[in-house]
Amino acid sequence: MLKDLVEAPLIQLGMTAADWEEAVRVAAAPLVENGKVTPAYVDDIIVGAKEHGPYFVLTEHVAMPHARPECGALDSAIGITTLKTPVDFGSPANDPVKYLFCLSAKDDDDHIAALQSLVELLGNPEFFKVLDEATSAEDVLEFIRNAEEGTE
Repeated sequence: MLKDLVEAPLIQLGMTAADWEEAVRVAAAPLVENGKVTPAYVDDIIVGAKEHGPYFVLTEHVAMPHARPECGALDSAIGITTLKTPVDFGSPANDPVKYLFCLSAKDDDDHIAALQSLVELLGNPEFFKVLDEATSAEDVLEFIRNAEEGTE
């Protein structure tokens, strides 16, 4: 479940970034700092986006930066970052991006249930309202827990 992969130290609210590359680095920083990914993992995300385009921009205003597990994923986790000012990622249909869900998966299967929970949350407008209005990581975690327990 998503609540098992998202921890308070991995949530950042109202961050700033000058462009998409800085946004990815900002979003991934807590995963590096908390031993979930290596710095090389973050570099691989950037290289992949430069080579293949913004493949991780999933829907309007939402990106899920990630790389292959073997590129430096140390532990499965999802970081949540909101940007004070959205930035363009080169995805005309979905720019600008305001919400980044940085994914680290140790293997191809480990995170599937969490991603299913995240997809459900991305379909819930209330989730984005919480992300916009939250004053702490705990506000976001509480919403995720309640949503997964069916009380939201």
